Amino acid sequence: MDETDWNMLSAIAEKKNITRAAEHLFIAQSSLSYRLKKLEKEFNAPLFIRTPTGVVFSPEGDYLFQHAKNMLEQLRKTKEYIQNMQGTIHGTLRLASTAVFAHYKLPDILKGFLDLYPQVEVFLQTSQSHKVYRMLQKNEVSIAIVRGEHSWAEEKRLISVEPICLVSGSPIEISDLPHRPQIIHPASGVHDMAEEWWRQNFVSPPNISMEVDNMDIGLKMVLRNLGWAIIPHIGLQGYPSLYVKNIYWKNGDPLLRKTWLMCRNSSLELSVNKAFIDYLEIS
Repeated sequence: MDETDWNMLSAIAEKKNITRAAEHLFIAQSSLSYRLKKLEKEFNAPLFIRTPTGVVFSPEGDYLFQHAKNMLEQLRKTKEYIQNMQGTIHGTLRLASTAVFAHYKLPDILKGFLDLYPQVEVFLQTSQSHKVYRMLQKNEVSIAIVRGEHSWAEEKRLISVEPICLVSGSPIEISDLPHRPQIIHPASGVHDMAEEWWRQNFVSPPNISMEVDNMDIGLKMVLRNLGWAIIPHIGLQGYPSLYVKNIYWKNGDPLLRKTWLMCRNSSLELSVNKAFIDYLEIS
């Protein structure tokens, strides 16, 4: 087996379909099928099970795939460390970020960073914070940017702290909220905090009129006085006409949302990771 075979097994694991895996690898399906048969002959074991919905690994195939993943990871680390030994900032920045931070902050940060270090390549994945955190745990990325609280025993740096705000199209009093329609974003990282804040301040449930799956959609509804919402301050860029009011817990503390950068201690040994973290802290 070699790197080509490792990538082939990874493509099949991801696509679960021979045709799509071949397309992903930019090779003919016949070539991929031929190589799969050679692998099965080499290991004298069935490696794949064809099902009506696609291809899955047999127990022997899954064991071989895990080996391929490990080998690809070791090869990637070897390339990165050799590049690091040359004393210049280049190589691949393997980064995952929560989608909110990636939407509002990361484009300008990456543009400035790459202007300084044009030899760096960026591998970026965006998702919800808990999925980004999982990518870091599984060593799929070197650096993770997450929002909210996540336990992490290795390198963890606070990037920003922002208030959670009540927003509406016109001025509104806290006491009026139960009588006004609310727009919520259930998948938002602040939704649970907003629900707890409500329980601390009101005895009746909120008057929820809309559920949206995107913060910007909710803000456009708020902008047209279709309801009020609770939004992290990062999402308010581009909406200067909104009425914005910070909100507080019963004990007087403000509701806050923290953004963290996390990585493994060993990641700091690579100059590209160290350079990005240093740049992020001064941005």
